[in-house]
Formats: sequence, structure tokens, C-alpha cells
Amino acid sequence: MEKARARVFVEGRVQGVFFRAHTQEMAYLLNLKGWVRNRKDGRVEALFEGEKAKVDQMIRWCHRGPSEARVTNVHVVWEDYAGEFEDFSITY
Repeated sequence: MEKARARVFVEGRVQGVFFRAHTQEMAYLLNLKGWVRNRKDGRVEALFEGEKAKVDQMIRWCHRGPSEARVTNVHVVWEDYAGEFEDFSITY
């Protein structure tokens, strides 16, 4: 299984619509590790680690987000897999 790590920045109406909670739920379902947080600039930032196919699936989900969200842009930065997380958390 190929492992991957992606840092994702999601723009649009993504704060105040439970984007972080839904991201955490999806990450658990896909067995991904990492974190998600709101940024002061209005974007949501997330770091996903796990099987490459599942990380790709999570990024596709980020283009939609929860039903209340209105995603306008998703920027993905691929990083070297580190395996440093034990779970997926919401950080502040």
C-alpha cells in the first residue's frame, strides 16, 4: 500500500458550517490520520496521512464538504509521508 501525505487548504464558506467536524468523521471512515483547523484568513487547513487512494478520496470530498459549505477552491500540497499521527484531530 502506497502511503501519502497531503496538506489541504479549503476556501469558500467553510467556517461555521461544521466543516472540521465532518472532515474528522470522513477521516475516521477512511482511516486517515492528521488534523484539521480553521485559519484566521477564513480558510480551513487540513493535513491527511494514510493510504494514497484514501487521501485522494478525502481530497475529492474536500471539494464538496458538508452540505452547508460552499467550497470555491481547494489547494493541495503533497508532502513526504511521515507517519507521525496516531489519530485525526481538530486543532485550534
